Amino acid sequence: MLKDKTAIITGSTSGIGLAIARSLAKAGAHIVVNGLGDPVQIDKECQNLSALSGSKVVYDPADMTQPAQIAQMVHKTHQNWGRVDIIVNNAGIQFVSPVEDFPPEKWDAILAINLSSAFHTIRTAVPYMKSAGGGRIINLASAHALVASPYKSAYVAAKHGMAGLTKSIALEVAQHNITCNAICPGYVKTALVDNQITQTAQARGLSEEDVIKNVILGAQPTKKFTTVEQIGALCVFLCSDSADNITGTMLPIDGGWTAQ
Repeated sequence: MLKDKTAIITGSTSGIGLAIARSLAKAGAHIVVNGLGDPVQIDKECQNLSALSGSKVVYDPADMTQPAQIAQMVHKTHQNWGRVDIIVNNAGIQFVSPVEDFPPEKWDAILAINLSSAFHTIRTAVPYMKSAGGGRIINLASAHALVASPYKSAYVAAKHGMAGLTKSIALEVAQHNITCNAICPGYVKTALVDNQITQTAQARGLSEEDVIKNVILGAQPTKKFTTVEQIGALCVFLCSDSADNITGTMLPIDGGWTAQ
């Protein structure tokens, strides 16, 4: 379906981003992997991705807090493959704390990585997409782009910002065959959520079991975690011709959380 398309997925060395990379690679896309991790493990994952469909897979270590490095990653992708068809802005970090104790440096880092990095990839990629006659921009937002939770002021602010960015970009590029959508997962069982469980337990004085039952899955009527594979499949759909007229949307995959 995506044969010969080129996709950049930020924060894709593990978790949701790696699952998205696998799904897009299976669909035939060439992949630019980005993120942190052990170089040996990253190289292994790149080889595994390439083996899924014979796609070309490269790793770019661009720091998502550095606009120049983000732009260079996009430019390099175009130089190497002559196209930038798909951007998936997935990079993200989390920190949980009462606002009065929230470290300013954590606020700055979360806004930079979870929101500003998406702006920088989009800003650089859109001219290439316009000249090619189309493209797909997918922003990994969150249910927290639509509703709030306590102790997550920076994360909620960044994800609400991602929703606004998605809508604005969608309107700007609507007549260039470029779509821009945001996926809004509920809780997904990843290392990031495992850390949130621990931090939330500490912040609220609860056991981790209580946090999972009454805080994490308490918000999701289905009482099920969203899977990384479900998110990857949704990304493939949004990149398909069937999603050609879906743009500017927030797509919850949250077990009914935001329906309440």
